[in-house]
Amino acid sequence: MSQLFYLLIAALVVAFVFTLLRGGKLREKYAALWILVGIAIVLLAVVPGLLSSLAHLLGFEVPSNLLFVLAIFLLLGVTLHHSLEISRLEDETRILTENIAILNLIVTQAGLDSHFPRHPHAGPDTK
Repeated sequence: MSQLFYLLIAALVVAFVFTLLRGGKLREKYAALWILVGIAIVLLAVVPGLLSSLAHLLGFEVPSNLLFVLAIFLLLGVTLHHSLEISRLEDETRILTENIAILNLIVTQAGLDSHFPRHPHAGPDTK
């Protein structure tokens, strides 16, 4: 009965990931991780002694402790990856903002700023 439950959970995870992929809400590089998680759940459901064998091999007294350690490492990895992505995006945003400021200065100095409408959130007009 528990095997069926785990297979259902795995199917729901994979189906949800594919739904997010098709909707454009999740990129492929992130989907791969969650599909691997779904496959791991299927393996644990289909081969019930696998977790116990791995736990015994690695020196865990209780198989659920191994599961918790694996989950913690997975979450740490996801968190580290997200931190790296956020740092990269912050750098990219800073560079783009600097480029826009330089372009705005060039347009203003060339006297072309009256040819372009101001964005409503651009801040005070300096004319």
